[in-house]
Amino acid sequence: MAVSSGDNRVGDPGVVGEQIGIDDLLEKVREGLDRVGPERAFEEASSGALLVDIRYAALRDRDGLIPGALVVERNELEWRLDPLGSHRAAEAVSHDLRVVVVCNEGYASSLAAESLRRLGLYRATDLIGGFQAWKGAGLPVEG
Repeated sequence: MAVSSGDNRVGDPGVVGEQIGIDDLLEKVREGLDRVGPERAFEEASSGALLVDIRYAALRDRDGLIPGALVVERNELEWRLDPLGSHRAAEAVSHDLRVVVVCNEGYASSLAAESLRRLGLYRATDLIGGFQAWKGAGLPVEG
């Protein structure tokens, strides 16, 4: 069924037929996240939160890794972190798990965290500024 131009809505992300630009979608998604800065992400990881690096291999090779972060390609994220899934990572133990998603600059990670929340990982969020902010804050990096 075609959506008429009169049906343009900016509302809940993912409404079928919704027409929204990426900037508006990103803003809407972020309203539902308690995004964290690099220092807080470091503190949360030290207290048991799972940092998940979704950057592609070329960026990881170029810039290094966050020690202890779980590396999961973006296209596998939901399958690897679904606590009920048959392909879950060993770290995906519960829907209560605090997950901080890390991309390169903090854009794709917001959308990824929102997707994890749709799976019931209600404590999922992302790192403001991504890996570049982490590295810029002088936090540990390997490689």
